[in-house]
Amino acid sequence: MRVAFFSPLPPCRSGIADYSETLVEHLKPLVDLEVFADADRPFDPSRFDIALYHLGNNPHHSFVYEAALRHPGVVVMHESNLHHLIAELTIRRNDWDAYLRACEYEGGPPALAHARRVRALEVGPDYEGVRMLRRVLESARAVVVHSQFMVDEMHAAGFGGPIARIPHGAWIPQADRNAWRYRLGLDETTPLIGVFGFLKPYKRIAESLRAFRRLLRVVPAAKMILVGEPHPEFPLQSLIHTLGLSAAVRVMGFTPIQDFTGYMAACDIVLNLRYPTVGESSGSLLRAFGLGKAVLVSGVGAFQELPDDVCLKVPVGAGEEDLIFEYLNLLASRPDVARALGDRAARYVKEECNWDRVAGLYASFLRSVVEGSQCKTQPPATSHQPLATGDQPPATGDQPPATGDQPPATGDQPPAPIAPAYVASWAANTEALGYVDTHLTRLVKTLEITPPGGAEDRILEMGAYLQITPALRSKLGYGCVRGCYYGPAGKIDRRSATSTEGESFDCEIDLFNAEKDPFPYPDGHFATVLCCELIEHLTEDPMHLMSEINRIVKPGGHLVLTTPNIGSLRGIAAILEGYHPGVFTAYIRPRADGEVEARHNREYAPKEIERLLLNSGFTVTLLETGPFRQTPRPEEGWVLNLLERFDLPKDLRGDDIYAVGRKTGAVRERYPDWLYA
Repeated sequence: MRVAFFSPLPPCRSGIADYSETLVEHLKPLVDLEVFADADRPFDPSRFDIALYHLGNNPHHSFVYEAALRHPGVVVMHESNLHHLIAELTIRRNDWDAYLRACEYEGGPPALAHARRVRALEVGPDYEGVRMLRRVLESARAVVVHSQFMVDEMHAAGFGGPIARIPHGAWIPQADRNAWRYRLGLDETTPLIGVFGFLKPYKRIAESLRAFRRLLRVVPAAKMILVGEPHPEFPLQSLIHTLGLSAAVRVMGFTPIQDFTGYMAACDIVLNLRYPTVGESSGSLLRAFGLGKAVLVSGVGAFQELPDDVCLKVPVGAGEEDLIFEYLNLLASRPDVARALGDRAARYVKEECNWDRVAGLYASFLRSVVEGSQCKTQPPATSHQPLATGDQPPATGDQPPATGDQPPATGDQPPAPIAPAYVASWAANTEALGYVDTHLTRLVKTLEITPPGGAEDRILEMGAYLQITPALRSKLGYGCVRGCYYGPAGKIDRRSATSTEGESFDCEIDLFNAEKDPFPYPDGHFATVLCCELIEHLTEDPMHLMSEINRIVKPGGHLVLTTPNIGSLRGIAAILEGYHPGVFTAYIRPRADGEVEARHNREYAPKEIERLLLNSGFTVTLLETGPFRQTPRPEEGWVLNLLERFDLPKDLRGDDIYAVGRKTGAVRERYPDWLYA
């Protein structure tokens, strides 16, 4: 499917430009996409199946609006008012006749009468009353919006065609809170409140500053930053001075996105208030959610649809300032409450608003419009349930999207828990029993997170020692169990084992070099691949291994990956006390026959494993950490206290990483910058 994508892109100072840049990145693997970011590039509609137009109410979108009228396609309405845009296309070009015609077409004789008074300089344009939507909606084949509020607005504006409600994508940025606080001259305990984006009066800035002044009486150490370009008609600095807040409030002005994100990471509380609203979604709000910040929003428009447990909603009107103060006081006085609220927000956007999901919904809806199979959307069952034609992005080529998190099991019931004694029963000798005893918790956990299979499913265990391999057939139901190990490519070992209970198992083990050789299996051969305690041993090219795993896993199939966690409590304690944080850093003595086993070459942190899976074409369905053994470690409690004091994440601090990824496409980045120099 060939898609023409119309939108401004950075360095344009537009939230929609930032949105479109990220959407393009995730949509390109799913459709044949060509981007039109200005009016200079010629457009031949005969070369495309559909055009996608991103519209916002500012001059940056003039070329998008004009193209959407000339060549009807799917229009993404980021807000329900385009009057400022139409004024730019008419009044600013000194084409008053076009402005009068546009107003009359939109609102009839009353709008025309008002427009004539505007031309006579008697009044200003009726920006709120005449929304200028009719012409573009009448020409659109279909519409995309981000909220039910906007669905209702499109219906109210007279659009009767297909509408897809697709959540606004959420950035999950990475930034060092404490480094940015140091840059601001703040310690780790100072309550910091932030306002982000274009600093217009409608963002309730005056109300927020007055509420903050009251907060200082009870939390005198609190500080506030305002990050964004000040509105030329809003005397922000004068207001701050009048309220006596110059020592506690700093206006940072417009900043590059890296600084914007860093300042947001430094904050404990983010204010994302606005009234009036025309249905716009806030990219700043979603960045704050992605950073796990406690956020206040106005209880209006699309923001009212957000789940009640991910943000605090402030009704507009009487008592607004009082409630802003009460919420600020609660969150500044109870950092634990602020952290819990931010954690829920981060989980919400990661699950509901991730860019892979958003791009998949776009691709599905565009395809349905092209094929003529789309239908009009209906109100959602819950206030934040996205509406579109599919939940998962398509896999590579013409393959259909994955339809679930696990391959079919052998029956309707999940497999019974696997007893540790069953795993231990396969230890063939004293040495093997000692290894199993040390790693038993990890081995059982690995089996617990492995999706069950059916008689028709194949599973591959990489680095197979036959410790958990028999359970893949006997307990998880896979019809074909295969193993592989390091060795000369093309050789196959046939191994058999018998448990202490008399159960027998045999398996073929393919030998090859996992970071150099092509894997000896066809494309899409396995439902599941296990890569457990292997990746940390690789010395040269881990993405070769990940690329080959992607190739041999079927669309919608799974990769189970486990590896030691260098970011564990144990690792943090070790490095702060002057030792190496790795779980196994020693060189290995050669055996009597001269063979040397592969040592740990690079140990990973959980977020790195998450990125590794995403780079490799997998959606992360599980990311946890846990112990090798169920042994209490009270001596590491001081590390938890340290993390809490500096507001650093305390989750994912176990000794081993447990991850499951579902294949949703081809490898996205063969040599990611974070892993390769």
